[in-house]
Amino acid sequence: MSDQQGILERVARRVLLSLARALVTTVNDAGGVQMMQVKLNPLETRDNTPRPVEFGLASNPPVGSDAFVVFLGGDRSNGVVLGTVHQPSRPKNLAPGETMVYSQDGKSVYFSNNGIIVEAKGENVIVNDAANYTINCSGKFKVVAGGGAEFDTSLVSSTGDFQDNSGSNAATMKTMRQAFNPHTHGDPQGGNTLGPNTSM
Repeated sequence: MSDQQGILERVARRVLLSLARALVTTVNDAGGVQMMQVKLNPLETRDNTPRPVEFGLASNPPVGSDAFVVFLGGDRSNGVVLGTVHQPSRPKNLAPGETMVYSQDGKSVYFSNNGIIVEAKGENVIVNDAANYTINCSGKFKVVAGGGAEFDTSLVSSTGDFQDNSGSNAATMKTMRQAFNPHTHGDPQGGNTLGPNTSM
């Protein structure tokens, strides 16, 4: 074998050793960089393999997730996990241009081509410590709450009118006020008639 052939074989071997598909066996998410134990094959498992991710994104892949590992310089003791996927929980059939943030149990925020859908799977959705919370919509703002709605606040105000029992009642607070305010009552003692009610 010539020296050139030997060099080429060593380079090819390093290239082959530089990339590997693995399975995630444990995850340590406590430090500044997430560290993984990955199983490369039945005989090779690597501990403390870092998984750097983009700023602003965080996830903890379930055990059994597929991992794509790169070994710097072909050194199997110096690997980095560049990508993971958990096949059973990965959303499928997204259209081109769509994005979804999801968890293993099916909760998700779906940026579809037709709007944004939040799936909470029957669990709580909480917004903490907002100075002000504003929703701007050009159409109707609808709330469906089978258990009722509760406002723990000092004041509820509206620039428009209020209507209750809207399925069967056409009257609003304004029309009821207009009907009630001019109404007069006789003096219960048989004296003067009281003037228009101005209590509303």
